[in-house]
Amino acid sequence: MTYAYKTVLLPVGNLKLVASEAGLAAVLWPGDDSKRVRLPALAPNAAHPVLLDAERQLRDYFAGRRRTFTVPLDMAGTPFQQAVWQALLTIPYGETRSYSELARQIGRPEASRAVGAANGRNPVSIIVPCHRAIGADGSLTGFAGGLDVKRYLLNLEGAQLPAAA
Repeated sequence: MTYAYKTVLLPVGNLKLVASEAGLAAVLWPGDDSKRVRLPALAPNAAHPVLLDAERQLRDYFAGRRRTFTVPLDMAGTPFQQAVWQALLTIPYGETRSYSELARQIGRPEASRAVGAANGRNPVSIIVPCHRAIGADGSLTGFAGGLDVKRYLLNLEGAQLPAAA
């Protein structure tokens, strides 16, 4: 199976959008580690309807016209990763949750480190808002696009961050 991709220039850099026939499979950052999101063969297709929809919605988000995304998703992951990613989707625009809060939300209160690892494997950054996950002390922690981009996204959304973040 071959997935379609399109590279788009957004305020956070050139992002590679990847889609299957079922939905958006990945948002990849420049220099992204190929082990973070494993994908089948890719072929350019700038006219793929899912990619066009994702690009439009991302542009609306960066312009302040969108707070939630409706593009169909096709994310491959373990059942635990899927649970974490679904929990990320419940974090409202402009708010944050700690990894321990997310662990409690999915019924695995002892698994905050595993939640952090699953968060790091989120294939659809921004749309599945892993940037809204922070350390228990309010610190900004790992993000595939870098901590400056994470801070930029949270500031774009008007999130209240501790001074140390």
